[in-house]
Amino acid sequence: MQPEKEWRRKSFKQRLVLKSSLAKETLSEFLGTCIMIVLGCGCVAQAVLSRGHFGGFVTINVGFAMAVVMAIYVTGGVSGGHINPAVSFAMCLFGRMKWFKFPFYVGAQFLGAFVGSAILFGIYYDGIMSFADGKLLIVGENATAIIFATYPAPYLSLASAFADQVMSTMFLLLVVFAIFDSRNWGVPKGLQPIAIGLLIIVLSSSLGLNCGCAMNPARDLSPRLFTALAGWGFDVFRVGNNFWWIPVVAPMVGAAIGGLIYVLLIEIHHPNLNPDFEAEPSEDKLEKHELSVVM
Repeated sequence: MQPEKEWRRKSFKQRLVLKSSLAKETLSEFLGTCIMIVLGCGCVAQAVLSRGHFGGFVTINVGFAMAVVMAIYVTGGVSGGHINPAVSFAMCLFGRMKWFKFPFYVGAQFLGAFVGSAILFGIYYDGIMSFADGKLLIVGENATAIIFATYPAPYLSLASAFADQVMSTMFLLLVVFAIFDSRNWGVPKGLQPIAIGLLIIVLSSSLGLNCGCAMNPARDLSPRLFTALAGWGFDVFRVGNNFWWIPVVAPMVGAAIGGLIYVLLIEIHHPNLNPDFEAEPSEDKLEKHELSVVM
């Protein structure tokens, strides 16, 4: 009877508190990715549905980057604010996070992106349905599927698309590693999300023409799946010569290459200032404060 009395004495808030750190981190990644999709793809929706009157290339690039920044500020202190399976993969690959957490992080990111897509669809439902007289189109001047997922330019081959996503994600992780490298210049704690936002702006402004600069499997695949189920149909997976797998696989490859380049060319060459102590922060600190992300 004693445990039951103690449970009753607990406040409602205390009953809701999660005990497992992994559960907290998983919930954090879900929320962060959901926020990124609602606010980031919301910038695309506003530009598309207004036919450029309330947004365009600049507002999409800046707005999506700021959506990432806001998502990191919400989740960074709990899970590191990865909100991107490619980032989580690189963190595990280079010892910044334990591998057993990887499927939980990735599952939460994909689910968060799907729920975020559903929320955004609900917010702009009337606008989407009236945009092309109730037709949900994937290609053409009245296409609305581009609100949710990326699609290749007409001239782009699959090989070029794959190289594009590998390179953009490579630069993403290379610079993210530099931002959090305390033995390089680094960025003051609390300002790292701003630096990442600036990084995303320059990447989307310089490498976004070919296929939208997704750099994030969850950001692209989950919204694409949502559109397939919400009325656009499974042609969203067939257009662009079955382009859909490129933003899923290529960012994982690019993340590994970007992390490897930074470690081999910069990180391992730092001077050991004090051989008697660890040169690098402990794994727990890295795990908590590696605020890594992308669109």
